[in-house]
Amino acid sequence: KLSDFLKQGETVSTRCDELQSLIKRGCSDAMIENPHGEQKTLKNKTVTNRRKGAEKLRPEDITQIQPQKLSLTLRSGEPQTFNLKFKRAEDYPIDLYYLMDLSYSMKDDLENVKNLGTSLMLEMSKITSDFRIGFGSFVEKTVMPYISTTPAKLLNPCTGDQNCTSPFSYKNVLKLTSNGKNFNTLVGQQQISGNLDSPEGGFDAIMQVAVCGDHIGWRNVTRLLVFSTDAGFHFAGDGKLGGIVLPNDGKCHLENNVYTMSHYYDYPSIAHLVQKLSDNNIQTIFAVTEEFQPVYQELKNLIPKSAVGTLSANSSNVINLIIDAYNSLSSEVILENSKLPEGVTLAYTSRCKNGVVSEGESGRKCSNISIGDEVMFSISVTSKGCPKQGKPEIIKIKPLGFTEEVEITLNFICECECNKDGIKNSQLCHFGNGTYECGACKCNEGRVGRQCECSSNDVATEDMDRTCRKDNGTDICSNNGDCVCGTCECKKRDNPEERYSGQYCECDNFNCDRSGNKLCGGHGRCECRVCICDPMWTGSACDCSLDNSTCMASNKQICNGRGTCECGTCKCTDPKFQGPTCETCPTCPGVCTEHKECVQCRAFGTGEKKDTCERDCSYFNLIKVKDRDKLPQPNDASYPVMHCKERDGICLFTYSRVMACYSHGLVIFCTLISSCLNTAAPRCVSDCPAGPDIIPIVAGVVAGIVLIGLALLLIWKLLMIIHDRREFAKFEKEKMNAKWDTVSVWNLKRLFGRRAG
Repeated sequence: KLSDFLKQGETVSTRCDELQSLIKRGCSDAMIENPHGEQKTLKNKTVTNRRKGAEKLRPEDITQIQPQKLSLTLRSGEPQTFNLKFKRAEDYPIDLYYLMDLSYSMKDDLENVKNLGTSLMLEMSKITSDFRIGFGSFVEKTVMPYISTTPAKLLNPCTGDQNCTSPFSYKNVLKLTSNGKNFNTLVGQQQISGNLDSPEGGFDAIMQVAVCGDHIGWRNVTRLLVFSTDAGFHFAGDGKLGGIVLPNDGKCHLENNVYTMSHYYDYPSIAHLVQKLSDNNIQTIFAVTEEFQPVYQELKNLIPKSAVGTLSANSSNVINLIIDAYNSLSSEVILENSKLPEGVTLAYTSRCKNGVVSEGESGRKCSNISIGDEVMFSISVTSKGCPKQGKPEIIKIKPLGFTEEVEITLNFICECECNKDGIKNSQLCHFGNGTYECGACKCNEGRVGRQCECSSNDVATEDMDRTCRKDNGTDICSNNGDCVCGTCECKKRDNPEERYSGQYCECDNFNCDRSGNKLCGGHGRCECRVCICDPMWTGSACDCSLDNSTCMASNKQICNGRGTCECGTCKCTDPKFQGPTCETCPTCPGVCTEHKECVQCRAFGTGEKKDTCERDCSYFNLIKVKDRDKLPQPNDASYPVMHCKERDGICLFTYSRVMACYSHGLVIFCTLISSCLNTAAPRCVSDCPAGPDIIPIVAGVVAGIVLIGLALLLIWKLLMIIHDRREFAKFEKEKMNAKWDTVSVWNLKRLFGRRAG
């Protein structure tokens, strides 16, 4: 409502923003129009609670859904939620219309249907005391090629001696009645007919049954349509075979209870059929033979609140089929709504039996509902914006297959309350060229500008554009806005938190420096592309902290007195020191090195200061412990403890030094303390190796020499044995060769001696 709310370059629409943004810009609660939606229940009749056999009620007096009428006032983006109760009433009236295929293949079925009336009346009396039944039949369109159009076939389409009635599209044989005997009588008079092709014209018949309510006699009760056939079906487009191209108009065309326009209108489409069945709250039961059961099962998936039963070859099981299908259909409630206005959405949540909760599309329905069961639906209505007309809209929600419904009137909050107090032709709007409302001018037709100071015919002149160029440049409103009446009106961003501003729309609040991927480091706000930092932060991106606590060293000095704290981080001025608080000095002598010589001389009487130990090393008390485990541990002490390990010749010694420092101004005082009470002190323990034992060493050396000698002798002996055996084997071989040579010479002499004799 503030007249001076808008900044330079902002459009009037900037007045509408989120509540927190407006408060941040200085608006008080009294100056902000923030209306909320509401709901009113206009009709809320309780659901009917009565038992079978009680006083009979008219169908219109039975209530199964509550409430019945609501009025909702919607604000954009703010859902209004209400509860809808459904209770399945006992002894609820039922209208059942039996639609039968009377083509020749259904001849044996007709005989069983003739007694259906009284039998079905008897069975349905167990469910309701108010039951009515009707009958209709269908065959096919009365044109080629669906039937034979020869004169003889038009009189009797059956072959041989069979006497059949003339073909027809659909007949309403019996209007809904509570007289079962009348049903039996009229159905008994029916005759079979015939056609040429296998699919039948059942869709034409279903359409007429759905839309001809006065002829059929439908009441506002449970409406059941039993569709009985042993064949498939024609649907939209098939009429072209007979030269029929006009789409089905979905209107009633019964004359003398006979459908007269089958030759003129095409078959209805499945979608058209679904719409009409739903509009007239008709639940369909497809009683078909086993051969076509899969086809009608697919059709059932397209038609809400429908069921499929397998018909025996002669329809003998039709009563049980109807009872089972009815129980299946009536045990499920599915909510549907009428067409919604643009921008309006509904969200359903169901609370069914046994505490089952479902949302989304599943939230529209509940299953396994018995008579007397009560279920609850939660329905949220949300509007995104306002309809173009801005007028109230009416939507309806109802359970499929039931005539009862909830009527909801939707009202939309499209304007602020302060608009009602607007001053027409106000002098604040350039001599009465507009209405002053909500702190701004709403210009009359043909006028523009913040104060309606310009004519719409003059807004695009070059003179006016000149005042919208910064520094006489070429860009109008820095390319971030439009020049309206010589004044820049900045463009709006998709993100409502981002906006252009300034006389020439040269500023914005989203192009400042970033740190850590956050605008102004998350520690400031962006104004005209410059970060305005929060307290204790500085820098172009507000990423430099002025808090010195992170620079505080353990001695309570900033950066240990050896550096400066910049943006919460120490910059060490002494090059020898480093670390987050300039306390680490890798090249400085450690406390171990610093006190090594004094510990050596006092604990062990060694080291370079052993002669001047009393003079130079009396500044601390020394406590000796027996072993290393007795030393104070860093994790156990309440003061800083450092363990040191230094070498004293070949002897290692360990000690711990405890130091405490206090600061006073720029002067630092340090003293050494111990782990016990106030006695000062490193605690030391010797870790020197014991001297060697000579005898075992000598004995070991001698034994080693002896063993090595014995091993060498054994190896030499083994080699000699191997050598002797090889020589002996060689000798034996040569000896055998010598014997063979002697025998050979003796045999030669003997041979030559005989020849000479």
